[in-house]
Amino acid sequence: MTSRFAQWLRDPLFLLCLTAGLLAFVVQSGELGTADTAHRLQTTHWLWTSEPQVFPYEYPEFGLHGRGGRLHSWYGIGQSLLMLPSDLLGTWIAHWSIFSEYEDDPAVRSIVVSYFTSILVNVLTALVAFRFLRQLRFGMKELVASVLALMFCTTHLHYTQNMMENNYIMLLTLTGFSFQYEWLRTGSRRALFWGAGALGLNLLTRLTTGMDLIATGIFVLLVSWFEARGATGASHISQFGGRAGAPGSPPANLLLQRLIDYCKVAAPVYVFFFVVDRAYQFYRFGSFTNTYVTLFAREYQQRDPTLPANFPWSTPFHAGVLGALFQPEKSIFLFDPLLVLAIFLLTWLWKRLTPEVRAYGLTSLLLLLGYICFYARYTFWSGDFAWGDRYVSTTVELVALIAVPLLMGLREVLGKAIWRAGCALIAVSLVIQLASLAFWLPLEIYQMETLGHPTFVIALRCKNIVAFVLGKMDAWGLITGAMTQDTWDYVHITTWNFLPFLLRRVGVTPGWVGDTALAIWVAGIAALGAALLRLRSCLRALA
Repeated sequence: MTSRFAQWLRDPLFLLCLTAGLLAFVVQSGELGTADTAHRLQTTHWLWTSEPQVFPYEYPEFGLHGRGGRLHSWYGIGQSLLMLPSDLLGTWIAHWSIFSEYEDDPAVRSIVVSYFTSILVNVLTALVAFRFLRQLRFGMKELVASVLALMFCTTHLHYTQNMMENNYIMLLTLTGFSFQYEWLRTGSRRALFWGAGALGLNLLTRLTTGMDLIATGIFVLLVSWFEARGATGASHISQFGGRAGAPGSPPANLLLQRLIDYCKVAAPVYVFFFVVDRAYQFYRFGSFTNTYVTLFAREYQQRDPTLPANFPWSTPFHAGVLGALFQPEKSIFLFDPLLVLAIFLLTWLWKRLTPEVRAYGLTSLLLLLGYICFYARYTFWSGDFAWGDRYVSTTVELVALIAVPLLMGLREVLGKAIWRAGCALIAVSLVIQLASLAFWLPLEIYQMETLGHPTFVIALRCKNIVAFVLGKMDAWGLITGAMTQDTWDYVHITTWNFLPFLLRRVGVTPGWVGDTALAIWVAGIAALGAALLRLRSCLRALA
């Protein structure tokens, strides 16, 4: 057992997964992050208990009337299914006698759900990202650095702490890309089945991920098309030691046969999950064809006749597009600076890239454009209470995934100036994502009700961190009226957003519980640092 453990400590993939798990552990607040996730967890509870999906007191803020006049959640069931095992465990633990008198926030059940689910998703994402990038023929150092950059330097880190659907969607989409690419290379129907299954689960999570499903098919086609044009990418291949892309033009009937083989396996899987989604929609609202947005608009317009006729698609298209790109409160370039690096490197190095890297880069950019355009007219295009533009953040991360391996793999080609600028951008990205963890995400949203718009949210977050450390939040005018309207919200957003600190200030717990939680948290940070150092040593040994 000792020798096996020592062998694991020499395995970069094991250390990478350990790092992902420890990272998810230390950033947790014990809270689910937003009311959206809390509502989805209530749907999870509804699946196996007699509790309703929506409690009457939550309406009209949340819930829609469905068949028989019953209130139902308007979300898809995907994330609720993901949280089912941890909800069962959390409910059981919450009934232990030691917790019987503890009913404050963060609740025992939400603590268990947030920790177990986030750790699981983070570790699986690290595995799948590593697998996919290895399929794209990057070297070990590039693989490890890229996965670490995804975990630490993109909004993936923020959504590891605040458990919205984003990271789960990211995991399933990457799984679809990886396994369908394996089918393209090996002809394995099993791989295609699992890839299609992951994308099908995404449909249950958010129906708009149908765009991810289409993008994966486009990626497979683009790889074939680029290879057919003889895009061998010799310079890139020499850096990573991979085989060249297949030159020459495959006959049209071969491409057609590939398409037929793809549809034979993938289409039934997609149809199955789409039918499950539609059946769930019919169970709640008595229709196979509509979506919750239609019902949402109808009920809200009945309650507020002043809403525009095209609600909730009332934002001018250009405002939604430009807002996602350049608005200082939501700009994807500000919240995910690695996106800038990825776009630059894909453009600068295009002729040196292998067909599969070209195909992935182009596909992920098209998918990002598709999401921006789709949500541009949505009234709540920015994701409302969120760090950045949460509706497109996952796709931004997919594009950013390719930035670090390209920077490292083609360092000699890029030159010192670009290399240093790229490293600086990575460092800035890390600081931004770490800052996103410091406080509960509504803090700046509440402040902007007084401070006004537009506001550079990231700069305001940094100012809040400095003011909190120095005890100057009130003196610097950072305590606003909107923050103090709800006592619980005020307490929550004015403490560090990590479990030990929330237990001390928000939760009513004995002192020893807070001290123990803090000791475990510090030990977790130390273990995370040790894992990163060990990973660095392993990579040096492989050089």
